[in-house]
Amino acid sequence: MRRLRRRVPLPTPDPHTSWREAEFCVVDLETTGLDLRHDEAISYGAVIVRHARIPCGQVVYRRLRPTRPISVAAMTVHGLRSADLADAPPIDDVLDELIELLTGRVLVAHAAWVERAFLERALRPRGRRLGRTVIDTAALLRACHLADLDTGREPNLEASAKRLGLPVHTPHHALGDAFTTAELLLALATRLERTADGQRSRPLTVGQLYAVSRRYCG
Repeated sequence: MRRLRRRVPLPTPDPHTSWREAEFCVVDLETTGLDLRHDEAISYGAVIVRHARIPCGQVVYRRLRPTRPISVAAMTVHGLRSADLADAPPIDDVLDELIELLTGRVLVAHAAWVERAFLERALRPRGRRLGRTVIDTAALLRACHLADLDTGREPNLEASAKRLGLPVHTPHHALGDAFTTAELLLALATRLERTADGQRSRPLTVGQLYAVSRRYCG
């Protein structure tokens, strides 16, 4: 019988760490489509959040060359064509960079089930997988009662940012959406640690923030 090799999870911060002391890697992907088993990432943006701040010098944007065509529906959203990616590297060539960005940090994404599925598939050939702790800003919006719970749809990233008075950075561009998501994370985590009278309570831990995200996932 062939033995399956266990995949090693990427390390993440201690769950008892205050979220204000932890590091996060906010990721957004543009893809050839939304078939989680067959479609591929064609660009990614990554923004680091450290000590509840966004150091602008630590951002990454890469285009990626896929092995399958980009669907018309996806192209109308992000505007990337196969010709735009002809000289880009395949995702295997940038995996070391992605692993370095994610190591020791909490992955954050908006509607994180998408990024999680694509990243897990990309990491599989290396025998790695994501750490358990993943924060979904769409779930945090629901926890803060800033999303309609009855529609069954993920809250819109741009509309949610505007509602909170946050700037929107280049919609449907991987780095622009990663920046917007990073700002949303800071605003929502701060809101979640406020008491009923608006005073700041003890900062949430990474584990508590993850528990809230998991509870309110769509």
